[in-house]
Amino acid sequence: MSELEEFAEALLDQIAVEVSEEKEIARIADEIAGNPAFGITFEPLGEIARRLLPEMAGRAEEFTHMRTPRDLAVKITELDGFKALKAKKVYAEGPGRAYVDDLFAAVAAADVPAIAALAERDMAKFLVYSTYAKSYLSKISTTYGDYMDSAVHLNSFVLSRYPQIILYKQGEPYAERSAQVSAGYVGALKMTVLEEAVHSMQPALEEANRNAVVRVNSLNEELAKIIISLDESTVSSLTDYLKLQQVPEDFKIASRANLFFMLNPDNFVAQVLGPDVMVYTNVEIDPKIQDAVPELARIYGEWLAPIQTHHAAFTVMEGMAEFVVRHVLDGDPDFEMYLRTFIGTDMSAYRVRKSIGRDFVAAAYEKMGHEAFARIMGQIPTTRDLKNPAAWIGAAGA
Repeated sequence: MSELEEFAEALLDQIAVEVSEEKEIARIADEIAGNPAFGITFEPLGEIARRLLPEMAGRAEEFTHMRTPRDLAVKITELDGFKALKAKKVYAEGPGRAYVDDLFAAVAAADVPAIAALAERDMAKFLVYSTYAKSYLSKISTTYGDYMDSAVHLNSFVLSRYPQIILYKQGEPYAERSAQVSAGYVGALKMTVLEEAVHSMQPALEEANRNAVVRVNSLNEELAKIIISLDESTVSSLTDYLKLQQVPEDFKIASRANLFFMLNPDNFVAQVLGPDVMVYTNVEIDPKIQDAVPELARIYGEWLAPIQTHHAAFTVMEGMAEFVVRHVLDGDPDFEMYLRTFIGTDMSAYRVRKSIGRDFVAAAYEKMGHEAFARIMGQIPTTRDLKNPAAWIGAAGA
């Protein structure tokens, strides 16, 4: 097996748990279909979702005083299409856009030769975007929906099978429990459609997030090219200094890949130096590392602003959706049944969950009421604001 094929196999190994979960969902669904004792059907996913969309979008608009797109629609997306959708959520420009689509398709198909060919085609892009493929494609079975281009995309592979699987696992008598599972199913769809309806209201946050991520990816590609071009002596000395795993001498790319995954700012600055990087204005670099890769200080310095913008925008986007769901569906019997039958928790436990984004939105809402949502769109919070909501509230209210 070639070194690039080893890369491909390693990438697939990293999403093996997700692939196994997808196979298990399909297996149980087939088992249910072949079990004459089951005999329970649920209302089709598309029919429920399209019925819920105007209600959930309307309730989101009423609570936030913002508008969803007039052409907002529900799309029922099958597994391959949903994975392709997740590729579109990886923001890249120019040749990177097509490369990401090709890489996600090859990984989704577990096509080792195609993945290896993509690594050979552009190793720098492979190092940057394979991390996205691993991250995004390893969560498909726990992702109900996503928003893009005026559409709420629902993960049909998961949502159309979960009610039967949950009821089946509860055991007989199925008919006696089917009403509760059906209500929980509706609650899951209420939550998902409502969340994505809120995301459809956030074009300012989405644009800030997209632009920031494009810049982050561009800088990571630049660093990957620099590391790939390092001479053997530098690679060897840095590997020893950073105490990275040694690889066989004939695996020239693997040693450089290890260095990239260690030194790329998403890992080295955020993970090695700590979470406070999100409010840093500069990064101190070990002189020995800086001497080996002189461009590192500039790249890290240019990375700080866009990664902080991305972190703040994305955190608030998710936090706003969580906050709206918590208020709009508070006391909703279907949502409560979803928490009980699908998640194994209850409304009391759900209410006390913490998240930075939701806590920020809650603080803004407490002071500004419904006006807070539009203010957030007009004055996007920073990472410092997330840690100190009162400062943002004071500035936004001025």
